Amino acid sequence: MVQLTEVVDEHFQEGQAGPEDDDDFTDTDSEISNESDYDPANETLAERLYALKDIIPPQTRTSISNTVNATTGAISSAFSFGGKALWVLGTTALIIGVPWTLAWAEEQQVIEMEKEMKMREMGGDILTAGGSGSGSSTAQQVTAALGKETQPAL
Repeated sequence: MVQLTEVVDEHFQEGQAGPEDDDDFTDTDSEISNESDYDPANETLAERLYALKDIIPPQTRTSISNTVNATTGAISSAFSFGGKALWVLGTTALIIGVPWTLAWAEEQQVIEMEKEMKMREMGGDILTAGGSGSGSSTAQQVTAALGKETQPAL
């Protein structure tokens, strides 16, 4: 069987160096003192956020990080999809809308030209007819000949 023997270290047997009377001893070089070089006004936001690393537990930091990453990914995806959708709508409007608008404007011009030609034909007929008729004015005869399409909408 093994027998244990206590060996006393001589270093612990000696007395400590320092003042002998502890009655009026004050520690002026203490690490904990009222005066310090720390100035919270000079601390940046990044330094304050970094200091929170020690306060917040790792599990909470992980869940916050996962939430922020998921939210950032969702917002990024939404903006990406929105940009692509706007691109598709814009190019479709240009490819389909511009030719259609030009064709519609051309059709309106043709309709106006047809109206003008019809008015010239009727105007010539009325002027060559002269004063024969019911005694109405030329304007009334033109209005009656054109019918409802040129009547003012009141």
